[in-house]
Amino acid sequence: MAKKNEVVEKKEKVNSNSGKNTEQILIENFVSLQKVMTNLAVKFDNLSGQISKLLELFEISAKTLAEKDYSMGEKPDKKVAEKLDNILEQNKIIAKGIALLHETPEEQPQPQNLQRPPQNIQPQGRMNPEYQRRPGFQNRTEV
Repeated sequence: MAKKNEVVEKKEKVNSNSGKNTEQILIENFVSLQKVMTNLAVKFDNLSGQISKLLELFEISAKTLAEKDYSMGEKPDKKVAEKLDNILEQNKIIAKGIALLHETPEEQPQPQNLQRPPQNIQPQGRMNPEYQRRPGFQNRTEV
């Protein structure tokens, strides 16, 4: 029986040592968890402060935009509309020219040995000054 008592006493010592060891590990884990929770709380405080600053910035921006005059936004739209109108007019002129080229009468035979002189087409509004000085030259706007 003495052997059984020794085995039981050894198991109790091992269990008591492992119980103390488990308690120590639990205490260390609890302390670590508290440190992490404290760190997390500090970071949440910093985050809430930064969000407050960001909200203040948005409020200031909203007030500034509400007070600002929006008439400046219309000027670029006018410029774009004018440029589009100019391009539309140029497109109409080009389309008329192409239509006139395709409407050549078939009745008039064109000699193949004659060559047409090259035509220099200048964009409207930016004509070469030497063409404007020629007698008999008419701008497209004058026609």
